[in-house]
Amino acid sequence: MLDDLFDEKSGLKEWDAPEGAVVGIDLGTTNSVVAAVVDGKVRVITDAKKHHLHPSVVAFKPNGKRDVGVTARMRRVIDPRNTIFSAKRIIGQSFRSPGVQSALRHLPYEVFEGANQEPMVRTRAGQFSVVNISTMVLEYLKQLATKQLGKPVTHCVITVPANFSEGQREATRRAASAAGMQVLRILNEPTAAALAYGQKRQLHQRIAVFDFGGGTFDMTVLAVREDIYEVVATGGDPFLGGDDMDHAIAQHLGRQFLEEHRVDLGEDPSARACLLIAAEQIKMKLSKDQSVGGTLNELAYGEGGKPLALKFHVDRNMFNMLVEPIVERSLDLVRYVLEDAEIRPEHIDEVILVGGATRVPLVRDRVAQFFGARPRGDINPMEVVAAGAALQAHALFAPPDEATASVGLLMDVTSHSLGIATAGGYVETLIAKNTTIPAEKTRLFTPARDFQEAVKLRVCQGEEKQFAENTQVGELVLDGLPRVRRGDMKLEVSFLIDADGLLQVSAKDTASGQTARATLRVVGVSESEAA
Repeated sequence: MLDDLFDEKSGLKEWDAPEGAVVGIDLGTTNSVVAAVVDGKVRVITDAKKHHLHPSVVAFKPNGKRDVGVTARMRRVIDPRNTIFSAKRIIGQSFRSPGVQSALRHLPYEVFEGANQEPMVRTRAGQFSVVNISTMVLEYLKQLATKQLGKPVTHCVITVPANFSEGQREATRRAASAAGMQVLRILNEPTAAALAYGQKRQLHQRIAVFDFGGGTFDMTVLAVREDIYEVVATGGDPFLGGDDMDHAIAQHLGRQFLEEHRVDLGEDPSARACLLIAAEQIKMKLSKDQSVGGTLNELAYGEGGKPLALKFHVDRNMFNMLVEPIVERSLDLVRYVLEDAEIRPEHIDEVILVGGATRVPLVRDRVAQFFGARPRGDINPMEVVAAGAALQAHALFAPPDEATASVGLLMDVTSHSLGIATAGGYVETLIAKNTTIPAEKTRLFTPARDFQEAVKLRVCQGEEKQFAENTQVGELVLDGLPRVRRGDMKLEVSFLIDADGLLQVSAKDTASGQTARATLRVVGVSESEAA
């Protein structure tokens, strides 16, 4: 529980707060957590059965009703084509991207390309964007919090992986807005965890946050000086997480079934769903025990309709062998982030583990081996991000003279370089990776021809020299330009990455001072969902 972290009163004074309640939300790939500060302490919101973790699953039932959370997760085997999970892995991304296409191979429900390359899901209840699915999860969390806090939830701080792109952040913001909440801040998950850990500790430390969640991985280095939390460097992979461990185990079980029965379960959505759920349970069991065994009944049917079962036994050594490549990928990313921070592993004072995958013993052992010290074991890795978001939300709802004192000063950085396409398919970097945000860059552009009324620029995020090898953010359109000869106009375009990591663009003609319209069309998020 989080009581050990927040066992003192916050000292906040009574004042006329805005109507409604404010919460912190960790919108996860596998599970989500919502928390609030009540009487100076963080309270994690539970459901009717006192569950703190709420599965990020939406099920569309044959009777037309919709389930979210625990009851929805129970339908993954019996109705896999209409039970949507792991949506966070593809939110705000281009359907055509290699990462999304790879992720789709493991999903039993149908995903297709919508407007502006946005991933869409098709169910018996109709077609929904991934933003719509996330909105349904957020509405459920909002209902739980409203009931427990005794007043409507109107505002939130929502967390995202540090490596989330512009499109992913914008899609998450739109999902929360559609759920009826004003987003006070989009907070990086590792920063939120560090904030919760450092609350009232008056630290002077270099902290590494190793965030290994269900679908994403982040590594962040922070310098904490009393109430100042300064991110030094960050990095990660939006397609690396505990889900990959589940897939590795499921594939192992599938191969065993194929050897025994000569039946390939890969094309059967129900069987695949059964294997994935079994794999998740095996992972959880082997995080505590040395071995696990059991029988999966009726995975398929043989001659004469005979049901075929799989009797399995997996020990810790086999489990470690299956997931070790995944763990190694996370450590490779840790090395890159430490290089960016120009810090050696032994110079890190504390390592904080975040996310469900950090409960795997191999992960903890390899992290301890890498840093030369055991990571903190007194912090709940599943709740600490929501706790930090709740603290930040409470501070942003506080009077201005109390906000900094109640939570400290956060100084985050860009997780990707921001660039624009140039001639020959190359990239001009405008704002470099690990730049402290807010960050602004101004650049002058000259129209390519006389009397040009609009300019289009392609924007990307990433570190590669070739535009095509980076993540395309979208197309920036500057229109409403004065009709003059190309040499008579220079456009001053300002690119601002705000504290939420979101891009804002403005433009004006330097000669006339006239403002041009600057519209960024983000790939992976439809225009109809703009909030």
